[in-house]
Amino acid sequence: MYTFNELRKAAKYQVDAKEIRLAVLGNCATQFLSASIQGYGKLSGINLNVMDADYDQMDAQLLDPLSETYKFKPDSILLWISTEKLYEEFLDMEKTERTAFAEACIGRITRYWELISQNAGARILQANFSEIDDKAFGNYSCKVEESFLFQMRKLNFLLGQSMTGRGDVYPVDLLSIQIQLGQKQYGKAALYYSSKIPVAMEAYPYVAKAVVDVLNALEGKIKKCVVCDLDNTLWGGVIGDDGLGGIEIGELGRGHAFTNFQRWLKQLKDHGIILAVCSKNEEAAAREPFEKHEEMVLRLSDISVFVANWEDKASNIRLIQQSLNIGMDSIVFLDDNVFERELVRRMIPDIEVPELPEDPALYVSYLQECNYFETASCTPENQDRTRMYQEEFERKKLERTFENLDDYLKSLEMHGAARPFEPVRFARIAQLTQRSNQFNLRTVRYTEDDIKRISEDEGYLTLYFTLKDRLGDYGLVSVVMMKKTGEKEAFIDTWLTSCRVLKRGMEEYAVNHMVETARKHGIKTLLAEYIPTDKNKMVSGLYRAMGFEETGRYQYRLCVDDYKEKMTYIAEETDNGEK
Repeated sequence: MYTFNELRKAAKYQVDAKEIRLAVLGNCATQFLSASIQGYGKLSGINLNVMDADYDQMDAQLLDPLSETYKFKPDSILLWISTEKLYEEFLDMEKTERTAFAEACIGRITRYWELISQNAGARILQANFSEIDDKAFGNYSCKVEESFLFQMRKLNFLLGQSMTGRGDVYPVDLLSIQIQLGQKQYGKAALYYSSKIPVAMEAYPYVAKAVVDVLNALEGKIKKCVVCDLDNTLWGGVIGDDGLGGIEIGELGRGHAFTNFQRWLKQLKDHGIILAVCSKNEEAAAREPFEKHEEMVLRLSDISVFVANWEDKASNIRLIQQSLNIGMDSIVFLDDNVFERELVRRMIPDIEVPELPEDPALYVSYLQECNYFETASCTPENQDRTRMYQEEFERKKLERTFENLDDYLKSLEMHGAARPFEPVRFARIAQLTQRSNQFNLRTVRYTEDDIKRISEDEGYLTLYFTLKDRLGDYGLVSVVMMKKTGEKEAFIDTWLTSCRVLKRGMEEYAVNHMVETARKHGIKTLLAEYIPTDKNKMVSGLYRAMGFEETGRYQYRLCVDDYKEKMTYIAEETDNGEK
């Protein structure tokens, strides 16, 4: 972890990337927090511009539409309400009012959210609350509704509950940092009383990391996959030497640590993280614990790609990455062996390789502290991701049996559907805008509330696309937003597609429906733009390939009446799901 001084120096660095604007508002002194966040952002590769609002000016900044905060035009606004200030408010209240303190605080906070939504449309990063136990009732405070501790725990619960109904609000978990560091390291009373600074200098890097983790997730910089070694990583011992009965797994001894590690990995898988295996082993021996050991938590059905052979692990990880068609910087590689970790770091600089502790009992707590799997959304489709990648692996095996691509695509018997945005799909559409990097023409990120607003705006034409074939259902795989810029003209604001369906004909299928939708709404000209990033080079020539005329650097135009429908092997699916 960086020191505060290192972050303060880094805040002045120049980063060659798109500028991200963050406004920090608090009822306490936030200048050190802002400097820490900006420095951590720069060290993480984010060109972060942080505006630090004046001390305790949250109401003035948010109520005034012409305030400094709104003039700054932030992409995100961080709201930091210190527990210490709330404690002072609590003590000044009448005893009879204290039992409703949490509800009053939530009312104030949600009002802030509404003001931001009305005046800025920015994403909201809401810090939750560290705890102060004033010991006014001793341990009994936990059950006395008029105690401050009871009210703060209730407030954090109500805050989380309120955020679930907002697609534009993202939590920053200060309480977990306080728990991790301990109160004596998290805050210093003397610092608060002298300067109204609620966090110790040593704690600022941890808070800054939490904020930047959320910003990275909002910008699509997320981890999607864990590639895991087996021997002495998922279980104790070496399966090839110790045999099925000799490996350590289960509730006894070191086996308990490996079992809990597997439980944690399964939890990641259930929330959409891809699990893959990369092991130096005979494949049959490597698979045996998954198939036959009764105390294994993970099973082969949890693993999207299973690679076990005697090749070097860097080569095998590249094979896994190509099979999944995700960026190497989206992968976390876990291995107990120092040599293997160093080899992979040296051969694949973009991959994340944690320095796992020697003691497997520390694996889970160490990885939880690293927080590699920050996310900005969670949808039901996440739970199907393993199944989808397993089906994709079967498709790739099937593809190798055909002599040409056309015959293979015909054999898949694909059916697609294109529909305007609808509420049941808002969360998944927003998630795709946040996660898609490769097939994303402009890489603009949207919140769920943004998607709702756009769907209700008559100035936009929207489409989402689903796809299925005889091997399975891909789900929602592509999104298009066209913004009307004139009576007969529209601009393609967003066009993105999941990497899982590349080279299936979805590009042609999507552009056919884009043009058809434009015609139905009297649009004669479609304008388009490609904004290059480090990850979307694969679509740099897409508009030309789809028949658009290049009118300037990365600028394109299509005459709708002149468009000739593209050939695709994706047939139409009716609204009731019949083919």
